[in-house]
Order: sequence, then C-alpha cells, then structure tokens
Amino acid sequence: MSTRRGYFITGTDTGIGKTVVTLCLMRWLQGRGLRVAAMKPVASGCERTPEGLRNEDALQLQRQASMPLDYGAVNPYAFEPAIAPHIAAREAGEEIRIDTIVRGMHQLAGEADIVCVEGVGGWLVPLNGRETVADLAVSLGLGVVLVVGMRLGCLNHALLSARAIEADGARLAGWVANCMPPAADYLDENINTLKSMVNAPLLGVVPAMPLSVASQVAVTFDLPLN
Repeated sequence: MSTRRGYFITGTDTGIGKTVVTLCLMRWLQGRGLRVAAMKPVASGCERTPEGLRNEDALQLQRQASMPLDYGAVNPYAFEPAIAPHIAAREAGEEIRIDTIVRGMHQLAGEADIVCVEGVGGWLVPLNGRETVADLAVSLGLGVVLVVGMRLGCLNHALLSARAIEADGARLAGWVANCMPPAADYLDENINTLKSMVNAPLLGVVPAMPLSVASQVAVTFDLPLN
C-alpha cells in the first residue's frame, strides 16, 4: 500500500454527503496548516456553462482548495446526463481511464501536502466495462474514508462497504457518520453499532447541513496526520 499523503472519500451510496464530508475534511486539514488540493475525477449530472460542463460539487472542491486549480484538474471527466458514469461516458464517446486520473492526482500532489479525492457513487460503481471505483481507489493508493449516510438501512450498507473495501486490498482509514435530514431514529445506537462492528475507527460525526455552508462549518476529525 502506498504511503502517499491523501484520502479517497467514498460512500455507502449516491447522495449520502460525500462532498459535504470532503469539504469539512479539507477545512479541518487546512486548519492544521496543510495545503490541501482536491479532485472529483468523475462527475455526471453536470451543467452546460460558457466555460464548458461544470459540476457543482466539483466547483465547491475547487473553491475550497488551498491553491488555484484549473477545473479540468479537479474534474477531468464531466458528463451532462445524471446517469451511471460508465454509461454517460459511453454516450459521450469517451472512456474513463484510471491511469489518466492517477496522473492527475500525482500532479496535484506536487502542489499540496494532502490531496482529497472524492469518488463517484459507492465503492463498486462501474467506471468502464472492466473497472470500478474500487479499482480507482486501489490504483491511487490512498487511505479510504467511508461516508455513512445515517438513515434507515445504513448499517447493512456500511458493513457491506467496509467489508468490500478491505477485501479489495484498500486501507480503510476510517468512517464518518453523516447526519442527513430527516433526523434518523436511534442515531446514537446506530453509530455505536457501527463503532463495534466496523474494523476501522469512527473519524467524526458531521451534522446535517446544506452543501452551500459545508466549507464554513467547523467539524473535528479524529484522523492521524502522520
């Protein structure tokens, strides 16, 4: 396993707050004096702008970075339809290449102390006809942060995801409980269950918040930096 300085942020599903957690994590790292870059290498559901296709999550990461970054460095694969990325790429006549993303991450790593790379969807979302998000994470060699959206069904999704991450040879650095609206019943009990059953530490609990304020909210993470 590589010792590159950075984290790959994945989630138990689509729409469970990976970007919110990534922004909070970036802010926390920056508060410790680190220069932080970010990638959301694959994004579907992008909007057409005069500058080209743009994804709001990727734009937020670009703005939060410690240094000016070209949009293409943050989000090299941008697709308009809000569909599975390998299908969106095929419709656009492209193929998502892991080696392209790895090279891009290396370039960002030359400018930053830490790179936060946000995945797309969950751990096994296909990127092309052969590879998934898991293959990307392993190729990047970064510790994996699993975002668990605290809602009904999260226990099963979290335990399955954690098991898959370890089985695929990635290092699960820990997991984050993302408190999503509406408020989950028995939140503390669910968090305690995962603390006892996931073979990785709870890194933090992120309160419910809109994406627009995530970069302004101070969240503490129990994450070693060495």
